[in-house]
Amino acid sequence: GEEEERGVILREMQEVETMMDEVVFDHLHATAYQGSSLGRTILGPEESVLSIMRNDLIDYVNKHYTSDRVVLAGAGAVDHAQLTALAEQHLSKFKPSTSPIEVPPVMFTGSDIRIENGDMPLAHIAVAMQGPGWTDPDSVALMVMQTIIGRWDRSMSSGKNLSSKMCSIIAEKKLAHAVSSFSTPYTDTSLFGCYTKAEPGALDDLLYEIQNEWMRLTHKPTAEEVTRAKNQLKTALLMELDGTT
Repeated sequence: GEEEERGVILREMQEVETMMDEVVFDHLHATAYQGSSLGRTILGPEESVLSIMRNDLIDYVNKHYTSDRVVLAGAGAVDHAQLTALAEQHLSKFKPSTSPIEVPPVMFTGSDIRIENGDMPLAHIAVAMQGPGWTDPDSVALMVMQTIIGRWDRSMSSGKNLSSKMCSIIAEKKLAHAVSSFSTPYTDTSLFGCYTKAEPGALDDLLYEIQNEWMRLTHKPTAEEVTRAKNQLKTALLMELDGTT
C-alpha cells in the first residue's frame, strides 16, 4: 500500500544523502533554477513524502493520466492490429484532459551554494553555465564540447597522455582526485559544466583550469580534437543502440 511505498521513498532519500554527487547536483539545480520546478529534487522534501495521502495520489492520477498524455510503444515482432485492439480494450478508459497544464518557463540564476564540512577530506564541486534545450541544434555542439573536455580520475593509468588537454593538465599537476564534464539537457534549457573532487588547497588552480578550458574551446579548438570528439561521440551513441534501455 501507500505506507510501504512511503517507506521505500524515505529509504531512497537516506541513500541519496550519502551519495555526494547526487547531493551536489541537487544543490546545483536548486541554485541555478531558483523558484522553478527544475530547482526541486526528484524525490521531493521529506515533509511532502510524510504528508501525502491516498486521496492526493488519486487526484494526481485523475488529473495527469489522460488519453492525450499516454503513449503506447511496441518493439520487435509486434502485430500492429493486435496491439491496437489491446490498446482499445485496456486504455479506452482514459479520458482527455479537461484543461491544459501550463508549465512556466524556467529562469537561470547565476548564483552558488557553499556548504562547509570540516570532517570531509575532499571538496565536491559542480560548476555550470546555462545551455540550450535538447531540441536546439546547439545542443549537439555542446555534446562534442563535453567529449573534448572529457573525464579523468586517479584510478586511470593515463595522465599527461590523455587526449583531453584540461584533464591532462589537472592530472599532471595533481589538482584533483576526479573531474568530469557533463551536459544535463531539458526541454528549453540545460546545464553544462564540470563536476570534480579535490583537496581544498587546490581549488583555485583547479577552477582556473576548468574555466580556462571553456574559454579556449570558445575561441580556438583544434580541428584534430573536434574530429576525434565527433568520432568518439558517434561511437558512444551507436553503442547505446545495442542496449534495451
